[in-house]
Amino acid sequence: MKLSVVILNYNVRYFLELCLQSVTKATSHLDAEIIVVDNASEDESVSMVQQKYPNVKLIANKENTGFPKGNNMGVAIAEGEYVCILNPDTVVAEDTFDKFLDFVKDKEKLGIVGPKLIDGSGRFLPESKRGIPTPWVAFTKFLELYRYAPKWFGKYYYMQLDKDQVGEVEILVGAFMFMKRNLYVELGGFDEGCFMYSDDLDISYESMKTGYTNYYFPKTNVIHYKGESTNKDETFLRRFREAMNFFYRKHFRVNILFDLMMRLGASTFSLMKLLKMKQHSSVHFNPEKYLLVSDDISLAEKIKESTKKEVELVTVSEIQKMISKNKQIEVIFDVNFLCYKQIIQYFTMLSGRGFTYKMIPKGTNYMVGSNFSDAKGEVIFF
Repeated sequence: MKLSVVILNYNVRYFLELCLQSVTKATSHLDAEIIVVDNASEDESVSMVQQKYPNVKLIANKENTGFPKGNNMGVAIAEGEYVCILNPDTVVAEDTFDKFLDFVKDKEKLGIVGPKLIDGSGRFLPESKRGIPTPWVAFTKFLELYRYAPKWFGKYYYMQLDKDQVGEVEILVGAFMFMKRNLYVELGGFDEGCFMYSDDLDISYESMKTGYTNYYFPKTNVIHYKGESTNKDETFLRRFREAMNFFYRKHFRVNILFDLMMRLGASTFSLMKLLKMKQHSSVHFNPEKYLLVSDDISLAEKIKESTKKEVELVTVSEIQKMISKNKQIEVIFDVNFLCYKQIIQYFTMLSGRGFTYKMIPKGTNYMVGSNFSDAKGEVIFF
């Protein structure tokens, strides 16, 4: 078998269904398997997979084992030469895995490979490529010095490499990690000493230290809605702080003063991150109008009747001529009408025009999306 896609899920049943639809389409012509590890979800995720995706290998945990252990369980039963660690709040294009398999086939000492990630509004996610967050690099990131002098302070987001340029990088994000299964096993998988948040830093760094080369591969875009499995509360704050402390203790600890500074920095950074998330979570979008990219008139009528909003059937070329100013207009993409690759391209193309976006998975009566990369998304039924 060529590829195993491992998806760790926790309480994101509707985003998971959209993800599985896209992954199923992207692997339909490959010698591949899909593995879902569910960490004791309470939202019918397990029953949805059992009923709608009987060919998916499912591990239904009785407790939330955390990100590292959950993924390690999935890879343990994987049969593919390559594994892709994939978040459930992602959407891949039909040719995403083809492009990755073609890219890695001639690479010697292949480490971990990651794509160009965009959020639910089409904006590039800079964490798609990162440098090793040494204490100095983390300090410059904390002060956001990279905004003013990226040449000198852009290491955290590896700004010496353009976002559209293929190249070697140091750290990749855990939302999408592509590697040989043998490498994953050699590195010991994700370190289960931490519950979540520092696992991608750790395994990327271990890959480098072991002599492998990690790559950023932006020839395919992947939507990552981000934060769908995480409650922005004190538990998040504690786990994020613990994760940063874990990483620095493991790789950079020098003395008591250094350790104290790292703990203080991790606490401050996690608190600021939490406050930003809560700020965006409190912003509620109430669209005045929907633009539906579809040819299904009855679908437009259903959405109109359910939401009591104006719904207009449009083409993407018509949307490109518009800019949403002083009006909250939401664009809805019908997956029955467009392929995932097209939708992902349109997310990027229309980014910055003031619209918000939703997708309607095939055979469903709901739409999903997210307006901010650091806040939970929405599921709207019709």
